[in-house]
Amino acid sequence: MRATRAKRIAALAIACALAAGSASAGDQVYEPLSASVQAALSRAVADRGVPNLEFARKEDGTRWLAAMSAQLAKRVPDDGVRSELLRTVHYEATRAGLDPQLVLSVIDVESAFRKYAVSRAGARGYMQVMPFWVDLIGRREHNLFHLRTNLRYGCTILRHYLDLERGDLFRALGRYNGSLGSADYPNRVVSVWHSVYRYDGKLR
Repeated sequence: MRATRAKRIAALAIACALAAGSASAGDQVYEPLSASVQAALSRAVADRGVPNLEFARKEDGTRWLAAMSAQLAKRVPDDGVRSELLRTVHYEATRAGLDPQLVLSVIDVESAFRKYAVSRAGARGYMQVMPFWVDLIGRREHNLFHLRTNLRYGCTILRHYLDLERGDLFRALGRYNGSLGSADYPNRVVSVWHSVYRYDGKLR
């Protein structure tokens, strides 16, 4: 009974997202993975760490949270939702070895911070993760509309593409968006990263 109800809720969420307009960004393309890479990515999405802000000093974390919160106030007006989102972004980005502000920029361009965004090809959630990744490296019960799950997958996938491209951010972003070879998407993300989410430790 619960499983049926959960499926109905998920279907309703997808229908609402599609009715509200699909995400405008591209979609990740399925590419075969070696057994070792697939196993490593599976371990990465399965780990269940505690989402805490990782800063040398508590006041640094408070300052970062305030600065990023000010940037997102209009997009995510609920204080509690915004705080949880930012804490989870920082945790998952740091865990994957990514700049949290870069991840915020990817979310900005991919979904405009719409939790239930769905692209025409079916990419889901904040970071527009394609469902095939669940079959490839996750578990069937993973819900890509769940905040932590979506960010865990998105950050793990972007880290994988960065490693695959030996640190070339533009090519990694192109792969993430399914538009490798086109400069439009990487330029948009980097522009947002530098203009909107740039952080120098000071409140603006």
